Amino acid sequence: MTTTGYSTRGADPTTAPAFLAPLDGQSAAVLPAVAELRAQGRARFAAVGLPTVKNEAWRYTNLRDLAKLAVTTASGDAPVDRLPTVRAEGQSGPRLVFVDGRFRADLSTADGLPEGVLLTDFASACQSHSGLIADHLGRLASAEDRPLVALNSADLTDGVVLRVASGVSVDAPIELVFVSVGRDGATTASHPRALIVLEAGARAVLVEHHVSQGGNATLSNHVAEITVGEGATLHHCKAQRENAASFHLSHIAASVAAGGCYDNFILTIGARLSRNEVVSALNGGDARTHVSGGYMVRGNQHADISTIIDHAQPNGTSREVYKGVIDDSARAAFQGKIIVRPQAQKTDGHQLNRALLLSDSAEIDAKPELEIHADDVKCSHGCTAGELDDAALFYLRARGIDKETARGLLIGAFLSDVLDEIAEAPIRETFQGFVAGWLEEQR
Repeated sequence: MTTTGYSTRGADPTTAPAFLAPLDGQSAAVLPAVAELRAQGRARFAAVGLPTVKNEAWRYTNLRDLAKLAVTTASGDAPVDRLPTVRAEGQSGPRLVFVDGRFRADLSTADGLPEGVLLTDFASACQSHSGLIADHLGRLASAEDRPLVALNSADLTDGVVLRVASGVSVDAPIELVFVSVGRDGATTASHPRALIVLEAGARAVLVEHHVSQGGNATLSNHVAEITVGEGATLHHCKAQRENAASFHLSHIAASVAAGGCYDNFILTIGARLSRNEVVSALNGGDARTHVSGGYMVRGNQHADISTIIDHAQPNGTSREVYKGVIDDSARAAFQGKIIVRPQAQKTDGHQLNRALLLSDSAEIDAKPELEIHADDVKCSHGCTAGELDDAALFYLRARGIDKETARGLLIGAFLSDVLDEIAEAPIRETFQGFVAGWLEEQR
């Protein structure tokens, strides 16, 4: 998959040893494909290290605080409190749970999956479905031009493998729960990998929960490679609610075949620093992608949303909608790029980012881009930032509503449109609850 405009120029190789040292004791890889990718990832990250603000793709997000940390790994056997879910109380369904990046079979279940669906952890898939791993691992997410993907590949010990066979529809949401617990006095790093393959005509709904238990500092560095076959549809939603001491880094690389649809929604509330990269390549005619999300940060939080939508074939459609709320001295960055290849005539692509600044110290950096090499297209982008409407605030207060409640109503109304982008009602309602909880904490 082409990722035009990205390079490792501006990375710092002196930061590499601290992050690679904890991986020295990892078990030997059971598959040649895994061993090879580990070696490539380790060599690449050793050569470049963490990206710096001198790298154009990272100009708005500084990892200097992360670079100063001494990182370690955890066993993943910590006790876990109640797990988040989009299901009604008492309902069960397919779910894989990872604690500090390690699979927990005792908390996981494959209940409710129809025939033709494989849902398992990475280590088990290496033993029982080696062909699937060899065919898809490392094909979409490049360790060569993305340092954090290289670091993830250097570990490549645990993660998720999901395959939905041709024509199979999974009605119940498949939940992936990543719990960060960490250790006292240390920063625990985890690097889970996800391989997700929907064959022709398949359909699935995937929900990720990223949460913290306790206040320990953690680093979560996730990579997902997603293949959507001809006529297949994947609804992929993610809620990131890790604690204020954590670092959350994520890269999603999706390839969509002819007539397929990849629908992604990311809600960012937690973490000291977070960055979500989404690269969706429309590699077949009439392919579609819908990339959207909401971000809400306060205090000294930093949230970065970076997207590339690559129209590689004709008649593709893309929609991108992000809305953010930024308070106190928090900062957010939005970088969105739409690429239209010369052969991708009849492309229809639209991008929108809107940010609401709640304080004089809040900051948003935005860089929307269109790179169009075809002449018969319909593309647009828009980016705005503003404050709460004083007239609307006065209107509510004049009717007896106190200031904080009025502010909450206006902020909630601002975010409601983007939450409507979530196609699945149970997920939408759960995410609305996360937003309501954040607003309540603001009061």
